Amino acid sequence: MTDLAIFYEHPAWFEPLFAALDRRGVDWTKIHAGDHVFDTGPGTPPAPLIFNRIGMSAFLRETEHPIFYARTLFDHWEGQGARVVNGAALEVDTSKGRQISLIRRLGYGAPETRMVHRAADLSKAASGLRFPVLVKPDIGGSGAGIQRFDTPEDLAGAVAAGTVSMGINSCALVQEQAPARDGRIVRVETLNGRFLYACSVETGGFDLCLADVCMVAPGKASIQIEAITPPPEVIAAAEHIARASQIDVGGVEYLVDDRDGSVKFYDINALSNFVADPVTVLGFDPHDRLIDALVDRITAGKAAAGRHS
Repeated sequence: MTDLAIFYEHPAWFEPLFAALDRRGVDWTKIHAGDHVFDTGPGTPPAPLIFNRIGMSAFLRETEHPIFYARTLFDHWEGQGARVVNGAALEVDTSKGRQISLIRRLGYGAPETRMVHRAADLSKAASGLRFPVLVKPDIGGSGAGIQRFDTPEDLAGAVAAGTVSMGINSCALVQEQAPARDGRIVRVETLNGRFLYACSVETGGFDLCLADVCMVAPGKASIQIEAITPPPEVIAAAEHIARASQIDVGGVEYLVDDRDGSVKFYDINALSNFVADPVTVLGFDPHDRLIDALVDRITAGKAAAGRHS
């Protein structure tokens, strides 16, 4: 049995992680979700430590995606004694509604948001919100399916025409679109509930994936980004949100509302494939710190096993 298994779906996003693990000499294996099956009976997990790298945009690449499958699989492996890094984070990662609810429950600013499970209720849910509004599928990685409506009439017309996307779990959010100051949002990356780095990103659209493969994909313009250090209170809030989400490694996104200067958190993402060209943008490679954290968990797991043997 190897020390670490990476369960992943995207064919290219994690090559930098894989290369970094090899450089460090970690005993690891990768498990692609595409053709994976498992026996529900007793057995042993593929490794004592498993790293979840399933993104919510998986359904864009394969209709028979592994998003819901992974939740059952991780529970199975944990029942066999494995520890799953970012396993519990799936509960928040798979629902934008749950994310906004958590952010607001913790007392932080967020866009006014309502949730529905029928498209016919979108106009009712939007009543009292300031337009423009966004309709977001509850599961929609890489900004998939987000639509903007400038007036109640536009929204009602789209509902009547059946052109509003409700996503793969037939739930959607209707959310005020706050104007982002300077046309930029900020993504704060965390590791073990602590600040790792932050990037300011131009909001040219709803697809704000920062991985190399996204930035050079055919038909997509490159994303203009820069490393920044948010105010201490914003960093503390992002760390609190990450810990409450049970995210071991992941990002929290916010914008500054240009109307009043308030900070509004709006997205929690447990799939961090990190910024493209990190050494140039950040001055360091966050994969090194991620692997440090994984090695620490491997070492702690072996120590615990030795004490109980």
